[in-house]
Amino acid sequence: MSADITSTQEEWKPKYGPWLGAIPTIFAAFMFVLDETVASVALPHMAGSFSISRDESMWILTFYLVASGVVIPMVDWFCKILGRKNYFIFSSVLFAVSSMMCGFATSFGFMIFARILQGIGGGGLLPISQAILLENFPPRERGKAMAVFGLVIIIAPIIGPVLGGWITDNWSWPWIFFINLPICVLTVFLSQKFIEDPPYARKQKNIPFDAIGFSFLAIWMITLQIVLDKGNNKDWFSSDFILWLTIISCSSLIAFIISQLYIKKPLVDLSIFKDKNYSICTIIRFMCHAILLASIAILPQFLQSLLGYSAFTSGLTLMPRGLAGIVTMTLLSQLSTRVDNRILVAFGLLVIGIGGLMLGNLNLDISYMNIVIPNLVFGFGMGFAMIPLISLSVVTLRNDQMTNASGVQTMLTNVGGAIGTSVCTTMISRFSQVHQNMLVENLSPLNPVFQAKLSAIQGAFMQLTTSHTANYMAQNMLYKQLLQQSTLWGFIEAFRYVGIASILLIPFLFTIKKIGKEKKTEN
Repeated sequence: MSADITSTQEEWKPKYGPWLGAIPTIFAAFMFVLDETVASVALPHMAGSFSISRDESMWILTFYLVASGVVIPMVDWFCKILGRKNYFIFSSVLFAVSSMMCGFATSFGFMIFARILQGIGGGGLLPISQAILLENFPPRERGKAMAVFGLVIIIAPIIGPVLGGWITDNWSWPWIFFINLPICVLTVFLSQKFIEDPPYARKQKNIPFDAIGFSFLAIWMITLQIVLDKGNNKDWFSSDFILWLTIISCSSLIAFIISQLYIKKPLVDLSIFKDKNYSICTIIRFMCHAILLASIAILPQFLQSLLGYSAFTSGLTLMPRGLAGIVTMTLLSQLSTRVDNRILVAFGLLVIGIGGLMLGNLNLDISYMNIVIPNLVFGFGMGFAMIPLISLSVVTLRNDQMTNASGVQTMLTNVGGAIGTSVCTTMISRFSQVHQNMLVENLSPLNPVFQAKLSAIQGAFMQLTTSHTANYMAQNMLYKQLLQQSTLWGFIEAFRYVGIASILLIPFLFTIKKIGKEKKTEN
């Protein structure tokens, strides 16, 4: 970067008002995050259309995440090659075209190809949107901008399953992709009109491509996603396939980091991790995203598998989180410039913990409100935790570092979400087995309570069949109840660990440098 650009980067201001430039970036971020979850409830329908198994249909989600995960850390490089505005518009157009291809897909292979293209297009949308928002607004107004941006990041994955379920039930699954088209068109139009490139984000010449770093990055992301998707089904490291993929993934990650530290022109500038605020906030955002996506994944599973909710109804139970997020956005727009952001995040993490522990007290006789209230608490805490974290993480960085920093952070938070979902799924499976072993001890002929219950159920069945068959049916019913209770305890343990993990993050916040009042109000 030239000395002239470095000396003038902080003085650059957009020609149009910052909120005009914010509109297309918010649309783009919403589309990308929405498509991470909107297809999840439609997978059974897609599996039927393509004549594939449910496990195979999971690749429709996986390839989107892998493709976007590989592209996201390369965003800064693409911006230098094409110019940031041009790359943002190109990504939006590619996302629109690939979404249309997904909707028209008639074979599984073509769908996977289209989802890869969609991930490549979407990978550039979120980090660029975050960088543009941060740069367009002066430091004293970034809290308001990040409140709106953070709300999108929180609400989009919550709306995804609900919207996907409603569209699939009332229209058909291709429409979950077609709805992207008008948003993409509006994003491109507004981007062309209102987004500008600052001097340090314009097209540059003679930018080398780090093929070594890209290769290690791609291998790491692909193998990691396969391990997280298939690990629990294959009993993790009991499978040689998962074990070797894990070794390859870890080795590729180490090789990628080493290559980026020693190559003169790396694909990703890892020097941003020298900034203490950025490093700690990125770790906390990694954990928060793991908690967010894990809770979004396991709560509908609990409601559908144990309480018999439909996919659409179980998705609706997550909506209170979005309503709480809207309230949080309003509060944070006022509080972010008056209260230490570390305190706001600490309060949010504490409230998330309370929400997780509330969900950890569920049972099979709950009402709808027993789900709504914890979700309101959870959403309120998530807004307070995640939105100020974005501002805290970049407040000590220069504007020319924003695109690279946003890309790296987005990649890591997405990895966090995948890991959190996988860990929680494994926890439910393992804890269910533990509690099953504990409960089965009670199904003993020497237990008078068990014998009394068995006799009562057998007596009811004897009115319909023989004594031997009635005894078999009674034992089978009690065993099904045991499995149901042990699975319930698996979910309870997972929710409680989610709450505890959130609370344990709080002490790390106060290792972050406090941003003085003069820093918040400059410019």
